[in-house]
Amino acid sequence: MTTEVEFVQMSQDGKIIIPKKLREGFEEGTPFAVIRDKDTFLLKPVKFPGVKEFEALVKKGVKIAKKRKIRESDVDKIVHRHLKVAV
Repeated sequence: MTTEVEFVQMSQDGKIIIPKKLREGFEEGTPFAVIRDKDTFLLKPVKFPGVKEFEALVKKGVKIAKKRKIRESDVDKIVHRHLKVAV
């Protein structure tokens, strides 16, 4: 796919309409991650795991947590610490 550029404006309530020709290939309801880096926004479609994939991820996470001796009460602290680093 080639790079395409279209010009749009943000509405008063913060909405930006993606032009129809740039939406081709995406269905209504497609979830996107919106990433901002200074004055640049990036939209990335996100595919969430299905139930079986999610259960496999949880099982893997539990196994890793046990190996590293991470208690359930530690999880919030770990998540918040990493969120602060990522921002």
